Amino acid sequence: MSQSEVRAQTLPEAEAPTSAAEAEEKVLTASQWQLMWWKFRRHKMAMFGGAFVFLMYLCAAFCEFLAPYPLDMRDSKHVTAPPQLLRWRDDEGNFHLRPFVYGLKEHVDPISWRRTFTEDPAQIYPVYLFARTHPYKFWGLFETKVHLFGVKGEEATIFLLGSDSMGRDLFSRILYGARISLSVGLLGVLLSLVIGAVLGGISGYYGGLIDNVMQRLIEVLRSIPHIPLWMALSAALPPGLPPQQTYFGITLVLAVIGWTGLARVTRGKILSLRDEDFVMAAKICGTSETRIIVRHLLPSFFSYLIVSVTLSIPGMVMGETSLSFLGLGMRPPYTSWGVLLSEAQNIGNIAHRPWILIPGLFLIATVFAFNFLGDGLRDAADPYTR
Repeated sequence: MSQSEVRAQTLPEAEAPTSAAEAEEKVLTASQWQLMWWKFRRHKMAMFGGAFVFLMYLCAAFCEFLAPYPLDMRDSKHVTAPPQLLRWRDDEGNFHLRPFVYGLKEHVDPISWRRTFTEDPAQIYPVYLFARTHPYKFWGLFETKVHLFGVKGEEATIFLLGSDSMGRDLFSRILYGARISLSVGLLGVLLSLVIGAVLGGISGYYGGLIDNVMQRLIEVLRSIPHIPLWMALSAALPPGLPPQQTYFGITLVLAVIGWTGLARVTRGKILSLRDEDFVMAAKICGTSETRIIVRHLLPSFFSYLIVSVTLSIPGMVMGETSLSFLGLGMRPPYTSWGVLLSEAQNIGNIAHRPWILIPGLFLIATVFAFNFLGDGLRDAADPYTR
């Protein structure tokens, strides 16, 4: 590929030099990471996916502050309440400088005893930024009452996404659940990366009997359907484990199964690089084989490992959600997206309270964002290709 084509596919329009000579010089003097960044910036969906993923992890990290209610906050007067619409203009057409929500009025059907709620225009609850309402412990370290937004008053409520069957705010629980689901995916992939990089590196570098044994093991693990294997390993965990140990147990289960793909990528790259000149030079200098794998071979295709890790995180998140949905993963009082979706197993709940499916929309959006980000990184990992 010519240098002009490389420049057209890597340099953003805002950074494009005015002359061909400047463009060629900029490309020739740029590092591999600069070329990757320039090409990645041209992938608009990948940029959007990366921004969305960063936003979700930011929300998960500061969920106590962003959520208007603590995780265990219950309101017995507003069980299965519908979402409250954030408004700037009331029913009479008056504009309010501060956003507000209408209060909820409860109705009970005398025949079916079904509880429903309707908006009450007579009750107007302004929404305040940095409201001091319900106390919580930020990151479990220090206690505070400051929330990003909230309403004031004992009877005031703000259920942006409705409430569940126990009167808990669904929006707050989704934010708290994001911390569990997203961190399980990230931690599980990091463990898979270590296992896959080590075993794949040994398999590709030494070859022979070691390579055959490891590849047969990988084929056996990949031939078993993931969900039954997840269920079998999760069922092996003692049922009386504390939530913290269950969290790490589920993460370990997902990592033990998910390392095979990363091992295959590592093995393939090392097979193509182990006979290169820089590897032979390291051997001649007396470098140990472990140092050759860790310090010379693995960094040479680290960008491809980043791509594989990014594309593996959605599978880990889906795995934790599936196990929690089936009752084999996280359990109350800990909350994840799978725990929230477990209420959707009853078709009656979905028919009367469709907002309980909203955690699934967050899950779908996050998986799509990770896939867009992974596609952009995969294209940027080799900036000299079309």
